[in-house]
Amino acid sequence: MYLSRFKSSVWFPVVVLLIAMTSIQGGAALAKTLFSEVGAPGITALRLGLGTLILLIIFKPWRLRFSKQQRLPLLFYGLALGAMNYSFYLAIRTVPLGIAVALEFCGPLALALAGSRRLSDFIWVILAVLGLWLLLPIGKGIASVDGKGALLALLAGGFWVLYILTGPRAGADHGPATVAAGSLIGALVFVPVGLSFADSGLWHPGIIPIGIAIAILSSALPYSLEMMALTRLPARVFGTLMSLEPGMAALSGMVFLGEMLNGLQWLGLLAIISASIGSTLTAQRKKAVVEPLSQ
Repeated sequence: MYLSRFKSSVWFPVVVLLIAMTSIQGGAALAKTLFSEVGAPGITALRLGLGTLILLIIFKPWRLRFSKQQRLPLLFYGLALGAMNYSFYLAIRTVPLGIAVALEFCGPLALALAGSRRLSDFIWVILAVLGLWLLLPIGKGIASVDGKGALLALLAGGFWVLYILTGPRAGADHGPATVAAGSLIGALVFVPVGLSFADSGLWHPGIIPIGIAIAILSSALPYSLEMMALTRLPARVFGTLMSLEPGMAALSGMVFLGEMLNGLQWLGLLAIISASIGSTLTAQRKKAVVEPLSQ
C-alpha cells in the first residue's frame, strides 16, 4: 500500500531521476577505475558495445521504420552519441569527474542560451563564463586542470549539442527506441576505434562482468529511469533536476575515486549548475526548453 502511494506521489519521479543520475556517475567512476588496465578507448568500446546490446534487446529498434528525411539526422545522431562518449572518457583520464561533467554541460547550456536577448539570460551567460574561468587553467593558473582533458570535455559538450539537435529529427514518433538505433550506429564506428587503441587488459575474462555492470549503470538503467521520470514531470522540473548532474558527478568522484576539488573549483561548479538551472527556468517561459540528456 505504501509503495503504490509513493509511486503516485510527486516525489516518485524526483527520486527516480536522482537514482538515474547517481547510476550514470557511478558507472563513470567505475569505468575510470579500469583505465590503468584497459585504457579509456577500451572502456569506451566496452561500454558502447555492451550497452548497445542491452538497448537492442530492450527496445528492438529493427522494428522501426525511418523515413528518408530521418535517415541523415539518425546517422549524425548516432555518430554524435558515440563521439560524445569517446571524447568524455578520454577527458576523464586527466580531469576530475565533476569538473569534466560541468565542462561538458556547457554545450547544452550554450545551446539553451543561443539567441538570448533578455537581461536574465545574460546573467546565466556571465555565471557560466565565471564557472569556466574558475575551472579551467587560465588566468594565473587559478585551477590545476589538465588543458587537453578540459578541451576534450568541452568537445564532448559540442557533440552533446549535435545529439540534442538531431535526436528529435531522427526519432520523431519512435521515442526511446531511437536511442538504441543511434547507439548501434555509434558502436559500429567507435567500438572498432576503441578496440584498436585498447590496452591488453581488455581481453582479460574478468573484465567482461565489470563491463556489463558499467553498461547497465551508464546506459540501460538510467535511460529507462529517465524516461519514467520524464513522463511524470514537467519539462521545466526535469531540466532543472538534470542540471544538478555536475554536482552528482563531483560527489561520485569524491566518494569512489578520491577526487577532491578545491574551493575555487567548487565555486566554478556551483556557478555552472546555477547557470544551467537558471537557463532552464527562463527557457520554459520562452517555450524553448532544451533538456539535458545523459552521457
